[in-house]
Amino acid sequence: MKLMIAGCVLAACVSVPMLAQQQDFSQVQIKTTKLAGNFYMLEGSGGTIGVLPGPDGVFMVDTQFAPLGDKIVAAIKQISDGRIRYLVNTHVHPDHIGGNENIGKQGATIFARENLRARLMKPAPAASGQPTPPAPPMALPVVTYDSPITFHMNGEDVHLIPVPGAHTDGDTMVYFQGANAIMTGDFYRSTGYPNIDRANGGTMNGMLAGFDLIAKTGRADTKIIPGHGAIVDKAAVAAHKAMMVAVRDKVAPLVRQNKSQEEVVAAKPTAEFDSKVTGATAATADRFVGQLYQELKTAR
Repeated sequence: MKLMIAGCVLAACVSVPMLAQQQDFSQVQIKTTKLAGNFYMLEGSGGTIGVLPGPDGVFMVDTQFAPLGDKIVAAIKQISDGRIRYLVNTHVHPDHIGGNENIGKQGATIFARENLRARLMKPAPAASGQPTPPAPPMALPVVTYDSPITFHMNGEDVHLIPVPGAHTDGDTMVYFQGANAIMTGDFYRSTGYPNIDRANGGTMNGMLAGFDLIAKTGRADTKIIPGHGAIVDKAAVAAHKAMMVAVRDKVAPLVRQNKSQEEVVAAKPTAEFDSKVTGATAATADRFVGQLYQELKTAR
């Protein structure tokens, strides 16, 4: 059986903004899936959205790309009265929070890590080196935090749990206690190789700590809803962690031997996993190895 291991679903190492520019969003359909009780998952293009509707209004996790805003609001109105009260951002990438401005205009209060707000106000440059414009005011989180927060609404306890320096430096995982489900954002993805976004503060050690946090949260049968890919169980996350550690342990001695990044990538330290990782591509494997190389090199 293939290991369900996190990473980037892109066919090559292209940026999320570039992907957005290339996509015809008019063709995207929003799929709504009821997972448990009054907890739903929305899928379209970009990261997984969580929706908890009920008499207290709608609690929402992430918003996908900006051009999908009207479609996402329409899908939410099919399962609720449309009063979106709270929105939580799992991390800074526009395939997860590009719709913030639209949801903010619906009257929602946006919650996120302090680092995420800071990066929206002063984004990292694009891969080309060109400056990225700041997010509009309505897209910015209104409430920021760096400690756990719990919402009590619609008969559910929803826990916002910071995950420091993992996929980015502004990650949050969201645990729906009654629905017995964890939304991870992109620090865990069940398709492709991992993506440590070093430009936005991501670290390998932070990711590993995040996987341990998943293991400790909820119950043994808690559903893990990744930022991208199929819903999995905790065993899949443990397999992902084991893979990441194994690849790191292959890269580390090459770094100590002062090999160049090109030489380390050419050594193919992911080779034993390439046929086991769901959605793996050569491009994302090479990117992952390069990210590990950079982190281990910097730590020397």
